[in-house]
Amino acid sequence: MKSYKDLDVYNLSLSLFYRTHGLSLKLPKYELYELGSQIRRSSDSVATNIVEGYGRKRYKMDFIKFLTYSHASNLETICHLEKLAFLYPDLAIEFNALQQEYDILGAKLYSFLRYVENNWNKFD
Repeated sequence: MKSYKDLDVYNLSLSLFYRTHGLSLKLPKYELYELGSQIRRSSDSVATNIVEGYGRKRYKMDFIKFLTYSHASNLETICHLEKLAFLYPDLAIEFNALQQEYDILGAKLYSFLRYVENNWNKFD
């Protein structure tokens, strides 16, 4: 692994961020700066924390800490998607589809976090 760009969890989180961002812009104007802003920030945080953790991979606990932040932001994003699907039924299909993909990402993040905890010296 030469770069964070080689990580499946990074590539998936970035792809989901772009889709989430675009979908959030379909919300009513009054929601763009409320839940719309929240979901854009939390989905961005998933990918960003993977990158920052990778940049600190030399220090096991820092890497783990930022992967944990990424996982937590993933859960936050899922929560926002649930709320938005309920509040905006006309977009529910798209929000629910994203939620399922964030669930998959969450499982992958958790597995990667466990891998780093047990094999972190392989990143030196």
